[in-house]
Amino acid sequence: MPDIFEFRHTVQPHEIDDQGHVSNVEYLRWLQDAAVEHSAAQGWPKERYLATGAVFVVRSHQIEYLQPAFVGEEVKVVTWVSSFGKFTTVRKYQVVRIRDNFLLAKAATNWAFISWPKRLPKRCPPELVEAFVIVPDDQEPEPPLIRPQV
Repeated sequence: MPDIFEFRHTVQPHEIDDQGHVSNVEYLRWLQDAAVEHSAAQGWPKERYLATGAVFVVRSHQIEYLQPAFVGEEVKVVTWVSSFGKFTTVRKYQVVRIRDNFLLAKAATNWAFISWPKRLPKRCPPELVEAFVIVPDDQEPEPPLIRPQV
C-alpha cells in the first residue's frame, strides 16, 4: 500500500485548450483521478465508500501552474495524504512531466467526508483513516526540477 502514489497519464488531444496546451480544467481532472486511484489502491474503491453510506467531496483546490503540458507528453501525478481530521482530509499533489522530470504544477485539495445521499458531514471511520499513511510536510517527496518560465 503506497504512502505516496503515482498516477500516470498521456496527454490527449481533447485536453488541449485554445492556447495549444493542456487546459487548467484537465489538471483538476488528473488530480481527482489520482486521488480516486490512490484510494482504491488503499482498499477504498468507490463501492466501499458507497457501502459505508458516505463519500468524499471537494471543499477547495489550490493549484500553482508552473509549466504547460502538450499533446502526447507523459505526465505523472504524485499524490499523498498530508492530514486527516474528523471530517476532512488534505491531499497534496505534484504534476511532473516524465521525460525531463519538470514540475508542471503543485496542488492541494481539502476533501470533506459526507453522508450519501443526505450530504451531511460525517466522521471519517477509523478503518478509513487507518488505510492511509499521513505524510508530514518534512517527509514530502522532493520536488522535481522547476524550470523558470520564459
